[in-house]
Amino acid sequence: MSRVYNFSAGPAVLPEEVLLTAQSELLEYGTSGMSVMEMSHRSKDFEDILFTAEADLRSLMNIPDNYKVLFLQGGGFTQFAMIPMNLMINKSAGYIVTGQWSKKASGEAKIFGEVHELASSADKNFSYIPDLSDLNIPDNLDYVYICQNETVHGTTIRKLPNTKGKILVSDISSMFLSEPLDVNNYGLLFGGVQKNVGPAGVVIVIVREDLIRDDVLPFTPTMMKYKTHADNKSLFNTPPCYGIYICGLVFKWLLKLGGVDAIHKINQAKAKILYDYLDSSKLFHGTVRAQDRSLMNVPFVTGSKELDAEFVNAADKAGFKNVKGHRSVGGMRASIYNAMPIEGVNKLVQFMADFEKEHVK
Repeated sequence: MSRVYNFSAGPAVLPEEVLLTAQSELLEYGTSGMSVMEMSHRSKDFEDILFTAEADLRSLMNIPDNYKVLFLQGGGFTQFAMIPMNLMINKSAGYIVTGQWSKKASGEAKIFGEVHELASSADKNFSYIPDLSDLNIPDNLDYVYICQNETVHGTTIRKLPNTKGKILVSDISSMFLSEPLDVNNYGLLFGGVQKNVGPAGVVIVIVREDLIRDDVLPFTPTMMKYKTHADNKSLFNTPPCYGIYICGLVFKWLLKLGGVDAIHKINQAKAKILYDYLDSSKLFHGTVRAQDRSLMNVPFVTGSKELDAEFVNAADKAGFKNVKGHRSVGGMRASIYNAMPIEGVNKLVQFMADFEKEHVK
């Protein structure tokens, strides 16, 4: 078996231990006589998988009892619509636009009501986080929306915005379970799991109970109501069973490591290795203001499109996969999620240093 170092932004690297467990249980889960992919979502075996996964996630994130955990389908794009359908009762919401994903969410919300752009970093291609301490927040806003870690641009909101009492909604897809978060600071959090928690096909929503309501926008389909899924414990329809099973294995893996605090320290160490090299390099440099850098997604460039392309090609041949940057930023991007081992970051940095020696005389 030859495993590469996969720096993809998503679908992304999963813990090898998790994959090996899934492999060993592929034909038969426990004593069920069948694979998880074959079992009924109404069965006791799958209910155990689902409810154990929820309990473990609650433990990892210290989720209060007055928040529901929903395992849904449709990814982040569906949440861009579900959130205003369920929460935009006054048809007015505030969006903080710090990258591609918050920009897309803002655009979708405009279908359902008035969107106030409370702050933006578009003026510098989303390379920094604007000051969010004293925003002009209209009284009639239903909520304030952020993408806390922007996967494409590699920025993270370190200090949450002052919402002046309004509900805070956050997309945490690419930082899910990578560092501690106080769930009490949010009305709703969600994440597509394919970046840091599991395989593509599952989105997890953590929503405060008072925001799960009947009086949603009148045209909201049954499947798009949080209440539908909360009332049915994520089993209203056939859920993404195998994806939830893998998420549950990842939760167990994290608990064994020591939880979110433990993985956060590892993530800080990995990011420091890469950022320290970028800050000292004569060839490569990061594209994000230092204080706003993501621990998960690290974009960098050489300053030459031709040299960027040469590096991406050489890295791919050397087993460092998916380091090409997003087209809106260019250059390279290394996504160093929870499951990326520290040795992978060390080896990437060594490869970058060798490449630099060859090209900087």
